[in-house]
Amino acid sequence: MLLGMGLALAGVQGAQAEIKVGVSDWPGWVAWYVAQEKGFFKKHGADVQLVWFPNYTDSIQALSAGRLDANSQALSDSLAPFAKNLPLKVVLVNDNSAGNDAILAKPAIKSIKDLKGKTVALEQYTLSHFLMLQALAKNGMKASDVRIVNMGAGDAAAAFMAGRVDAAAVWNPWVNRIQSSGKGHAIFTSKDIPGLIPDLLVAQQKSIAAHRKDYIGMIRAWFDAVQFIKTQPQAAAKIMAPKVKLPPEEYVKFLPGTRFFDAKLNQQALSPGNTAISLYYSGPVISRFLISEKLLRSAPDMKAHIDTSLYNAAVAK
Repeated sequence: MLLGMGLALAGVQGAQAEIKVGVSDWPGWVAWYVAQEKGFFKKHGADVQLVWFPNYTDSIQALSAGRLDANSQALSDSLAPFAKNLPLKVVLVNDNSAGNDAILAKPAIKSIKDLKGKTVALEQYTLSHFLMLQALAKNGMKASDVRIVNMGAGDAAAAFMAGRVDAAAVWNPWVNRIQSSGKGHAIFTSKDIPGLIPDLLVAQQKSIAAHRKDYIGMIRAWFDAVQFIKTQPQAAAKIMAPKVKLPPEEYVKFLPGTRFFDAKLNQQALSPGNTAISLYYSGPVISRFLISEKLLRSAPDMKAHIDTSLYNAAVAK
């Protein structure tokens, strides 16, 4: 379903201590570079190599194929591998999207209903596709009511700005670029489906077994990075913005569209609960929707794919 990029990334080999972690241009994942550049990995004894993926879908395939130790990916994109019982575990929740995923349309298009018969560019079978389907369902429409053009997020944004499609479902920094250009505006965002786009760190089970110390340190480094971003957003933006080729003063504006998860929020997200913040709640909700849209054959057992032992060790005093 997703095309691999053919990278010869090393897996977990012998005594190799380093863990290779896929990262794409979503703010909640670019934040890992704050942990790297502020020395938080080193502080907590985590030997981590961040592997940049210009195309997000390639990172998902790389993890599923065993070419990465762990990857930064959305829950909606993790359910299919989980349903296939691939040996993958959620070990951390980075964030919830709180507006940084959006459907952008031409100024003349005022609502989702106005998209009927129009072309929408998006990365098929990813969280952007999920967002689009949610938007259609909430407006009494079906996928067949629009013409979906399958493109990577960057290409979708470029196609929209060039006027080749009527709308695009993308995430920041692309949302900001389109809005700043004046060529499009948001008609539906992740704010409209609160809690249903959690972003995760998903790891190979064998890598967790081999490198527990590194994962525990990585989780602690993440909590330090979240604190840094919350207390020093301007400084954080100076680290994050160059990764996506944006000025820091622009990047800092859309940081609030990502709800970064600290230790307390992770405790809620990784535990059973009756609100969307819990993966045990949001996972089945998303699964049911994807099954109804024939994008998922069966719902995975969330409990089988959540490993809380690393989080518990990371927060233990």
